[in-house]
This record gives sequence, structure tokens and C-alpha cells, in this order.
Amino acid sequence: MARYSVRLKASAVREIEQIEPKKVRRQVVNRIGALADDPRPPGCEKLSGQSDRYRVRQGAYRIIYSVEDDVLVVYVVKVGHRSAVYRRK
Repeated sequence: MARYSVRLKASAVREIEQIEPKKVRRQVVNRIGALADDPRPPGCEKLSGQSDRYRVRQGAYRIIYSVEDDVLVVYVVKVGHRSAVYRRK
């Protein structure tokens, strides 16, 4: 399988930087990095109502992303605690 490139939205980077403690932040970053090898890992779910968005869990945090198979890119659009990640602003 080809390796995907992972791109993060600027707001997702800010959300990752706010995660405390650092150990949890590292786990989230490692999980995002693993999406390059397998963009649809076991346990990922396609979000209903969002035609091209997926969700993967990392502890109490959720990583929301989309996959473009034709150009081998994973776009991380949102990272947040499970209690707030699905809310719209």
C-alpha cells in the first residue's frame, strides 16, 4: 500500500497544541502519523451526515479527517475531546 501524506488544518494544529498532559498529546500525534500508513485503520468510522469524513479514537480524544485516495492525502480537520469535538460553533 502506498504511503499517504498527512496534512493538518491550522485550527487542528492549535487544537493539538492545547492538549494536556504532553503524554496524551504525543499519543494523539502518533495516531495521526499512523494514518499515513493506513488511512482507514480498524476502529475508524465514517461519520454520518458528512460524506467524506472519518473519525478515529485516541483515548478520550477524537481525530476527524478526510481521505483523498486519488492524490494519497489525509486531511486532519479537527481534533478534540470526545465531549466537544462534534459540536458546531
